[in-house]
Amino acid sequence: MTSTTARETGKRVLLAKPRGYCAGVDRAVQAVEIAIEKYGAPIYVRKQIVHNTHVVKTLEERGAIFVDETEEVPEGSIVVFSAHGVAPVVHEEAARLNLRTIDATCPLVTKVHKEAVRFAKEDYDILLIGHDGHEEVVGTSGEAPEHIQLVDGPGDVAKLTVRDPDKLVWLSQTTLSVDETIATVDKLKERFPNLLDPPSDDICYATQNRQVAVKEIAAQSQLVIVVGSTNSSNSVRLVEVAKDYGAANAYLVDYAEHIDPAWFEGVTTVGVTSGASVPDELVHEVLAFLARHGFGDVEEVESVEEHMRFSLPHELRKDLRA
Repeated sequence: MTSTTARETGKRVLLAKPRGYCAGVDRAVQAVEIAIEKYGAPIYVRKQIVHNTHVVKTLEERGAIFVDETEEVPEGSIVVFSAHGVAPVVHEEAARLNLRTIDATCPLVTKVHKEAVRFAKEDYDILLIGHDGHEEVVGTSGEAPEHIQLVDGPGDVAKLTVRDPDKLVWLSQTTLSVDETIATVDKLKERFPNLLDPPSDDICYATQNRQVAVKEIAAQSQLVIVVGSTNSSNSVRLVEVAKDYGAANAYLVDYAEHIDPAWFEGVTTVGVTSGASVPDELVHEVLAFLARHGFGDVEEVESVEEHMRFSLPHELRKDLRA
Protein backbone atom coordinates (compact mmCIF):
# COMPACT_ATOMS: atom_id res chain seq x y z
CA MET A 1 0.00 0.00 0.00
CA THR A 2 3.08 2.25 0.02
CA SER A 3 3.82 4.48 -2.98
CA THR A 4 7.17 6.03 -3.96
CA THR A 5 5.71 9.49 -3.40
CA ALA A 6 4.57 8.53 0.08
CA ARG A 7 8.02 7.25 1.01
CA GLU A 8 9.61 10.47 -0.25
CA THR A 9 7.23 12.78 1.61
CA GLY A 10 7.19 10.76 4.84
CA LYS A 11 3.43 11.14 4.96
CA ARG A 12 1.41 8.19 6.20
CA VAL A 13 -2.03 7.03 7.27
CA LEU A 14 -2.73 4.90 10.34
CA LEU A 15 -5.94 2.99 9.66
CA ALA A 16 -7.73 1.76 12.78
CA LYS A 17 -8.98 -1.79 13.05
CA PRO A 18 -11.65 -2.59 14.12
CA ARG A 19 -13.71 0.14 12.53
CA GLY A 20 -17.04 0.44 10.75
CA TYR A 21 -19.99 -1.92 10.91
CA CYS A 22 -20.67 -3.73 14.16
CA ALA A 23 -22.74 -6.91 14.37
CA GLY A 24 -25.89 -5.02 15.41
CA VAL A 25 -25.69 -2.57 12.52
CA ASP A 26 -24.94 -5.32 10.00
CA ARG A 27 -27.98 -7.24 11.25
CA ALA A 28 -30.28 -4.20 11.08
CA VAL A 29 -29.23 -3.13 7.58
CA GLN A 30 -29.55 -6.71 6.31
CA ALA A 31 -33.03 -6.88 7.86
CA VAL A 32 -34.22 -3.96 5.72
CA GLU A 33 -32.48 -5.22 2.57
CA ILE A 34 -33.90 -8.74 2.92
CA ALA A 35 -37.38 -7.42 3.77
CA ILE A 36 -37.39 -5.38 0.55
CA GLU A 37 -36.26 -8.42 -1.46
CA LYS A 38 -38.77 -10.80 0.12
CA TYR A 39 -41.87 -8.66 0.53
CA GLY A 40 -41.28 -5.97 -2.09
CA ALA A 41 -41.08 -2.18 -1.79
CA PRO A 42 -42.02 -0.14 0.01
CA ILE A 43 -40.84 -1.30 3.40
CA TYR A 44 -41.38 1.26 6.15
CA VAL A 45 -38.69 1.89 8.76
CA ARG A 46 -39.40 3.74 12.00
CA LYS A 47 -36.58 6.26 12.53
CA GLN A 48 -33.22 5.83 10.81
CA ILE A 49 -32.37 2.13 10.80
CA VAL A 50 -28.85 3.16 11.89
CA HIS A 51 -27.41 6.63 12.29
CA ASN A 52 -25.63 7.01 8.97
CA THR A 53 -26.63 9.34 6.15
CA HIS A 54 -25.23 7.16 3.37
CA VAL A 55 -26.87 3.96 4.60
CA VAL A 56 -30.26 5.63 4.90
CA LYS A 57 -29.98 7.19 1.43
CA THR A 58 -28.95 3.86 -0.13
CA LEU A 59 -31.86 2.01 1.47
CA GLU A 60 -34.29 4.73 0.36
CA GLU A 61 -33.11 4.22 -3.21
CA ARG A 62 -33.88 0.49 -2.86
CA GLY A 63 -37.43 1.07 -1.59
CA ALA A 64 -37.31 1.83 2.13
CA ILE A 65 -39.48 4.66 3.47
CA PHE A 66 -38.26 6.18 6.74
CA VAL A 67 -40.80 7.70 9.10
CA ASP A 68 -40.50 9.43 12.46
CA GLU A 69 -43.63 8.05 14.08
CA THR A 70 -45.54 4.77 13.88
CA GLU A 71 -48.75 6.60 12.91
CA GLU A 72 -47.14 7.57 9.60
CA VAL A 73 -47.10 3.93 8.47
CA PRO A 74 -50.21 2.93 6.48
CA GLU A 75 -52.40 0.44 8.28
CA GLY A 76 -51.51 -3.19 7.55
CA SER A 77 -48.03 -2.39 6.20
CA ILE A 78 -44.67 -3.85 7.19
CA VAL A 79 -42.51 -1.71 9.49
CA VAL A 80 -38.96 -2.30 10.68
CA PHE A 81 -37.93 -0.98 14.09
CA SER A 82 -34.43 0.52 14.12
CA ALA A 83 -31.32 -0.91 15.77
CA HIS A 84 -31.69 1.60 18.62
CA GLY A 85 -34.79 -0.07 20.03
CA VAL A 86 -38.27 1.19 20.85
CA ALA A 87 -40.40 1.56 23.96
CA PRO A 88 -43.28 -0.86 24.63
CA VAL A 89 -45.76 1.86 23.65
CA VAL A 90 -44.43 1.72 20.08
CA HIS A 91 -45.24 -2.00 19.86
CA GLU A 92 -48.73 -1.17 21.14
CA GLU A 93 -49.16 1.53 18.49
CA ALA A 94 -48.09 -0.92 15.78
CA ALA A 95 -50.59 -3.51 17.00
CA ARG A 96 -53.42 -0.95 16.90
CA LEU A 97 -52.56 -0.16 13.29
CA ASN A 98 -52.38 -3.86 12.41
CA LEU A 99 -48.78 -3.41 11.29
CA ARG A 100 -46.51 -6.35 10.60
CA THR A 101 -43.34 -5.59 12.57
CA ILE A 102 -39.72 -6.64 12.13
CA ASP A 103 -37.76 -5.75 15.24
CA ALA A 104 -34.16 -4.97 14.26
CA THR A 105 -33.20 -3.76 17.76
CA CYS A 106 -29.57 -4.61 18.48
CA PRO A 107 -29.48 -7.58 20.89
CA LEU A 108 -27.12 -5.60 23.15
CA VAL A 109 -29.75 -2.85 23.43
CA THR A 110 -32.40 -5.48 24.12
CA LYS A 111 -30.21 -6.70 26.98
CA VAL A 112 -30.34 -3.23 28.58
CA HIS A 113 -34.14 -3.13 28.12
CA LYS A 114 -34.45 -6.46 29.94
CA GLU A 115 -32.23 -5.21 32.75
CA ALA A 116 -34.44 -2.12 33.13
CA VAL A 117 -37.58 -4.27 33.30
CA ARG A 118 -36.07 -6.62 35.86
CA PHE A 119 -34.81 -3.91 38.19
CA ALA A 120 -38.09 -2.01 37.91
CA LYS A 121 -39.99 -5.15 38.93
CA GLU A 122 -37.71 -5.36 41.98
CA ASP A 123 -38.63 -1.71 42.71
CA TYR A 124 -35.18 -0.21 42.18
CA ASP A 125 -34.63 3.36 41.11
CA ILE A 126 -32.66 3.17 37.86
CA LEU A 127 -30.10 5.79 36.86
CA LEU A 128 -29.72 5.60 33.07
CA ILE A 129 -26.49 7.18 31.87
CA GLY A 130 -27.01 8.51 28.36
CA HIS A 131 -27.74 11.46 26.12
CA ASP A 132 -31.10 13.18 26.39
CA GLY A 133 -33.26 12.59 23.32
CA HIS A 134 -31.16 9.79 21.83
CA GLU A 135 -33.46 7.12 20.39
CA GLU A 136 -31.86 4.36 22.43
CA VAL A 137 -32.39 6.31 25.66
CA VAL A 138 -36.02 7.00 24.73
CA GLY A 139 -36.62 3.31 24.11
CA THR A 140 -34.95 2.10 27.30
CA SER A 141 -36.65 4.75 29.44
CA GLY A 142 -40.00 3.65 28.03
CA GLU A 143 -39.58 0.20 29.56
CA ALA A 144 -39.97 1.59 33.09
CA PRO A 145 -40.60 5.37 32.97
CA GLU A 146 -41.61 5.62 36.64
CA HIS A 147 -38.35 4.06 37.78
CA ILE A 148 -35.80 5.59 35.39
CA GLN A 149 -33.96 8.90 35.66
CA LEU A 150 -31.57 10.09 32.95
CA VAL A 151 -28.02 11.04 33.92
CA ASP A 152 -26.46 12.97 31.04
CA GLY A 153 -22.91 13.15 32.34
CA PRO A 154 -21.29 13.92 35.71
CA GLY A 155 -22.94 17.34 35.86
CA ASP A 156 -26.36 15.76 36.36
CA VAL A 157 -25.42 13.84 39.50
CA ALA A 158 -25.95 16.64 42.03
CA LYS A 159 -29.58 17.24 41.02
CA LEU A 160 -30.75 13.62 41.27
CA THR A 161 -33.47 12.69 43.75
CA VAL A 162 -33.94 9.02 44.66
CA ARG A 163 -36.39 7.23 46.97
CA ASP A 164 -33.88 4.93 48.62
CA PRO A 165 -30.10 5.33 48.10
CA ASP A 166 -29.65 1.71 49.13
CA LYS A 167 -31.90 0.44 46.33
CA LEU A 168 -30.33 2.04 43.33
CA VAL A 169 -28.75 0.70 40.11
CA TRP A 170 -27.13 2.32 37.09
CA LEU A 171 -27.50 1.30 33.45
CA SER A 172 -26.15 3.01 30.33
CA GLN A 173 -26.70 3.77 26.69
CA THR A 174 -24.58 1.31 24.69
CA THR A 175 -22.74 3.87 22.53
CA LEU A 176 -21.15 6.15 25.13
CA SER A 177 -17.53 7.08 25.71
CA VAL A 178 -16.11 4.48 28.07
CA ASP A 179 -14.00 7.09 29.89
CA GLU A 180 -16.89 9.53 30.30
CA THR A 181 -19.17 6.77 31.57
CA ILE A 182 -16.59 5.74 34.15
CA ALA A 183 -16.31 9.37 35.27
CA THR A 184 -20.11 9.57 35.64
CA VAL A 185 -20.28 6.31 37.58
CA ASP A 186 -17.48 7.46 39.89
CA LYS A 187 -19.40 10.65 40.60
CA LEU A 188 -22.59 8.68 41.23
CA LYS A 189 -20.81 6.38 43.68
CA GLU A 190 -19.40 9.34 45.56
CA ARG A 191 -22.96 10.44 46.22
CA PHE A 192 -24.56 6.98 46.44
CA PRO A 193 -21.95 4.55 47.86
CA ASN A 194 -24.32 1.58 47.68
CA LEU A 195 -25.12 2.10 44.00
CA LEU A 196 -25.45 -1.28 42.26
CA ASP A 197 -23.59 -2.02 39.02
CA PRO A 198 -25.41 -3.67 36.11
CA PRO A 199 -24.91 -7.44 35.88
CA SER A 200 -22.72 -6.95 32.78
CA ASP A 201 -21.17 -4.06 30.91
CA ASP A 202 -23.83 -2.09 29.00
CA ILE A 203 -21.47 -0.25 26.63
CA CYS A 204 -21.32 -2.48 23.59
CA TYR A 205 -18.21 -4.40 22.56
CA ALA A 206 -17.96 -2.51 19.26
CA THR A 207 -18.12 0.92 20.87
CA GLN A 208 -15.39 -0.06 23.31
CA ASN A 209 -13.20 -1.70 20.65
CA ARG A 210 -13.38 1.29 18.31
CA GLN A 211 -12.44 3.61 21.14
CA VAL A 212 -9.46 1.39 22.05
CA ALA A 213 -8.36 1.44 18.41
CA VAL A 214 -8.67 5.21 18.00
CA LYS A 215 -6.69 5.78 21.22
CA GLU A 216 -3.80 3.84 19.70
CA ILE A 217 -3.71 5.73 16.41
CA ALA A 218 -4.43 9.14 17.99
CA ALA A 219 -1.29 8.90 20.09
CA GLN A 220 0.75 8.78 16.85
CA SER A 221 -1.28 11.17 14.66
CA GLN A 222 -1.47 14.94 14.32
CA LEU A 223 -4.87 14.61 12.61
CA VAL A 224 -7.60 11.98 12.97
CA ILE A 225 -10.47 11.69 10.50
CA VAL A 226 -13.53 9.81 11.74
CA VAL A 227 -15.99 8.74 9.05
CA GLY A 228 -19.52 8.95 10.39
CA SER A 229 -22.64 11.08 10.70
CA THR A 230 -23.23 13.83 13.24
CA ASN A 231 -26.25 12.04 14.78
CA SER A 232 -24.17 8.90 15.41
CA SER A 233 -23.32 8.91 19.11
CA ASN A 234 -20.48 6.40 18.81
CA SER A 235 -18.93 8.32 15.88
CA VAL A 236 -19.03 11.63 17.78
CA ARG A 237 -17.42 9.89 20.76
CA LEU A 238 -14.54 8.71 18.54
CA VAL A 239 -13.72 12.32 17.67
CA GLU A 240 -13.70 13.24 21.36
CA VAL A 241 -11.53 10.25 22.28
CA ALA A 242 -9.05 11.02 19.50
CA LYS A 243 -8.56 14.55 20.82
CA ASP A 244 -8.27 13.31 24.41
CA TYR A 245 -5.57 10.80 23.49
CA GLY A 246 -3.09 12.87 21.53
CA ALA A 247 -4.44 14.07 18.19
CA ALA A 248 -4.05 17.83 17.74
CA ASN A 249 -7.15 17.84 15.55
CA ALA A 250 -9.95 15.38 14.83
CA TYR A 251 -12.89 15.78 12.48
CA LEU A 252 -16.09 13.90 11.68
CA VAL A 253 -17.00 13.57 8.00
CA ASP A 254 -19.77 11.74 6.16
CA TYR A 255 -17.89 11.62 2.87
CA ALA A 256 -14.35 12.14 1.55
CA GLU A 257 -15.39 15.38 -0.17
CA HIS A 258 -16.09 16.89 3.25
CA ILE A 259 -12.38 16.81 4.08
CA ASP A 260 -10.66 20.21 3.93
CA PRO A 261 -7.11 19.91 2.52
CA ALA A 262 -6.15 22.83 4.79
CA TRP A 263 -6.32 20.31 7.66
CA PHE A 264 -3.13 18.70 6.26
CA GLU A 265 -0.89 21.70 6.91
CA GLY A 266 2.08 20.57 9.00
CA VAL A 267 0.67 17.03 9.22
CA THR A 268 2.73 13.92 8.46
CA THR A 269 0.50 11.27 10.05
CA VAL A 270 -3.27 11.04 9.60
CA GLY A 271 -5.31 8.57 11.62
CA VAL A 272 -8.47 7.20 10.02
CA THR A 273 -11.34 5.30 11.60
CA SER A 274 -15.11 5.04 11.27
CA GLY A 275 -18.16 4.70 13.46
CA ALA A 276 -20.04 1.45 13.98
CA SER A 277 -22.74 2.34 11.43
CA VAL A 278 -20.39 3.20 8.55
CA PRO A 279 -19.87 0.93 5.50
CA ASP A 280 -16.19 0.42 4.69
CA GLU A 281 -16.61 1.72 1.14
CA LEU A 282 -16.77 5.26 2.60
CA VAL A 283 -13.46 4.70 4.41
CA HIS A 284 -11.81 3.54 1.18
CA GLU A 285 -13.02 6.73 -0.52
CA VAL A 286 -11.33 8.72 2.26
CA LEU A 287 -8.11 6.73 1.78
CA ALA A 288 -8.20 7.47 -1.96
CA PHE A 289 -8.68 11.18 -1.20
CA LEU A 290 -5.74 11.11 1.20
CA ALA A 291 -3.56 9.33 -1.35
CA ARG A 292 -4.24 12.10 -3.87
CA HIS A 293 -2.89 14.54 -1.29
CA GLY A 294 0.35 12.64 -0.67
CA PHE A 295 -0.79 10.30 2.10
CA GLY A 296 -0.43 7.04 0.19
CA ASP A 297 1.40 4.99 2.81
CA VAL A 298 -1.38 3.18 4.73
CA GLU A 299 -0.67 1.05 7.78
CA GLU A 300 -3.56 -0.84 9.35
CA VAL A 301 -3.29 -0.88 13.15
CA GLU A 302 -5.28 -3.72 14.70
CA SER A 303 -5.97 -3.30 18.40
CA VAL A 304 -8.66 -5.93 18.98
CA GLU A 305 -9.99 -8.85 16.94
CA GLU A 306 -13.75 -9.00 16.46
CA HIS A 307 -15.78 -12.13 15.73
CA MET A 308 -19.26 -11.17 16.93
CA ARG A 309 -22.23 -12.06 14.70
CA PHE A 310 -25.97 -11.77 15.34
CA SER A 311 -28.73 -13.75 13.63
CA LEU A 312 -31.46 -11.94 11.71
CA PRO A 313 -34.64 -10.83 13.52
CA HIS A 314 -36.83 -13.85 14.27
CA GLU A 315 -39.70 -12.50 12.16
CA LEU A 316 -37.49 -12.67 9.07
CA ARG A 317 -35.90 -16.01 9.96
CA LYS A 318 -39.35 -17.57 10.27
CA ASP A 319 -40.45 -16.36 6.81
CA LEU A 320 -37.13 -17.27 5.18
CA ARG A 321 -37.53 -20.84 6.45
CA ALA A 322 -41.10 -21.09 5.19
